[in-house]
Amino acid sequence: MIEMVKDILLVQGRIITIIPLLLIITLIVGKRSIGELPVFDFIIIITLGSLVGADIADPSVDHIPTAAAVITIGILQRIIQGTSIKYRKFGQLITFEPTIVIRDGFFLVKNMKKIRYSVDNVLTMLRENGVFDTEDVALAIIEANGNLTVQKKPMKTNVTIEDLKLNKLKSGIAYPVLVEGRIYSSILEKLNLDNEWLIAQLQRKGLQVEDIFFASVTADNKLHISLIDYPNDLQPTILH
Repeated sequence: MIEMVKDILLVQGRIITIIPLLLIITLIVGKRSIGELPVFDFIIIITLGSLVGADIADPSVDHIPTAAAVITIGILQRIIQGTSIKYRKFGQLITFEPTIVIRDGFFLVKNMKKIRYSVDNVLTMLRENGVFDTEDVALAIIEANGNLTVQKKPMKTNVTIEDLKLNKLKSGIAYPVLVEGRIYSSILEKLNLDNEWLIAQLQRKGLQVEDIFFASVTADNKLHISLIDYPNDLQPTILH
């Protein structure tokens, strides 16, 4: 019983000492949003968490070496961060490259496979950026931190209805009806369409279901198609 009380007091003491130390290290590292963390910083956080977790949970672990390790990791991160700023090529080596996933409304399938992003991943991120139709997109880029940057086509940039003195039109939401060879009949039915209509539209363009990576339909039955073999080499590489 006495040993247990000692262990509890020891753990509490370690928490009291390690939390301020982590706060100091965080302030040294600098202000940066969690969503903006590069790969190396993410690894640093995981390592710190493992070290501190083991130190707090296991009273048999020596506390001083753990504290020294935390300080060393903080200093190392600061050095790496400074080197990345000073030498751009070094910074590029320790993080991901930005990847183009949509160009001129078409998915770049090979690029998406390289970074293991699905259609659903990209569509969700587009909606978070206020884009509900891939045809409105001139360029969509998965940045090094995993966020999606979207450049809309010139005709789709935001202009207020009041400025143009026009009546407000319905928003152009596009509904996925064909994704990677699978037809979503339930969505077509809600649009008062069917599989035969979709297949006929594809045949008019000389296409088969197997040729399509993604297809969507708007409320006014406008079909947008992105092919599986859309070329990837038409756009220069986006540097970070």
